[in-house]
Amino acid sequence: MTVTEYLDDEALQDRLVELTRDLVIVPSTASQPHERMRCYQFVRNHIDVIDGVEIRDYHHRGHPSLVALPEGCQAPDVLLAAHLDVIELPEDVEYRAQIVDGRIYGPGCGDMKGQLAILMQLFRSLHTRHPGISLGIAVTSDEEIGGLDGTGYLFGEANLRCGQVFLPDGGGLDRVTIEEKGVLHVRLSAHGRAGHAARPWLAANALDTITETVGRIRQRFAALWDDESDDHWYPTVVPTILRTENQTVNRIPERAEVLLDIRFPPPFTMASIMDIVRANLGEGIETLVLIGDDPTHLAANPLWVTLAQQMTGRPVRQTRESGGSDARFICRHNIPVLMTRPEVGNLHSGNEWIDIRSMVTFYRIAERYLLQTLTGAET
Repeated sequence: MTVTEYLDDEALQDRLVELTRDLVIVPSTASQPHERMRCYQFVRNHIDVIDGVEIRDYHHRGHPSLVALPEGCQAPDVLLAAHLDVIELPEDVEYRAQIVDGRIYGPGCGDMKGQLAILMQLFRSLHTRHPGISLGIAVTSDEEIGGLDGTGYLFGEANLRCGQVFLPDGGGLDRVTIEEKGVLHVRLSAHGRAGHAARPWLAANALDTITETVGRIRQRFAALWDDESDDHWYPTVVPTILRTENQTVNRIPERAEVLLDIRFPPPFTMASIMDIVRANLGEGIETLVLIGDDPTHLAANPLWVTLAQQMTGRPVRQTRESGGSDARFICRHNIPVLMTRPEVGNLHSGNEWIDIRSMVTFYRIAERYLLQTLTGAET
């Protein structure tokens, strides 16, 4: 039996674990373009052997993406979507995959190399068993830094279209994501006057200005919190990077900047959130929006919900996510996005994990969902 034929659960589990571990050991981060390309080529090689499938390669501003479609098909009924990039982790974190107590542990295994392995195997298996099936796959490499050059480019300048997108980057076996908060990445810059730290009265400390401004903004956002919201469905602001040009400890900086990660649910918009930010700026603070999108509404496909409930024996809930995803680039074109995934945990940390049995269950639900959607059959 080859990997392209129907696999029983044991063989399928082995295959998914193998693929995931092969993906995880490649540190496909933003700072390592050669490793991202190595991971990209691994994915491409896995798909390139399928008869009747065309691969389109895209490279936008240094970020590779691929779209694989049935020959002659411009807009498939269903498009599988995933990203292969992972976040930067401390230097002492190893990019390796370990199996402990039924889970794969390793950087990026839950966000989202485990899911990418599932989609790669699904795409290969279904196209081999059902030649010409109206199923595509898109794999990008910049989601963790905003997605503008990957999914943003594909559904923008490249004009990629489809009937629906299956994006397993949120939710869980018993959860389907139907709302995502909007996101703003904002840079605030302050200018002062340099001086010696022993004589602060002769200087204007840009670091003081910027930190006082951040304090005011955070206090204003805290007033918007709803303590009764179980899923923290209210705006949040988090300073993630604080920078000056200083190299010595006794120099007062003349310039400082901070990067803010802001998340917000409806009815807030980018415009209304930026009004709050600007109303709390210190004197002379400059603002620059690096990326921004309004909240996103996704689709809770009733067929998926029915199949997931049947195959897990658990009710499926519709949930809201504080994190964003590439879905925002797709939904703006009125293309429905189904977002759910296997069980994962500790995302964006050194001990990130994905549950192996849930990968197999998720694969079987997705397999049946795609076959019923695209062929009317169940196997």
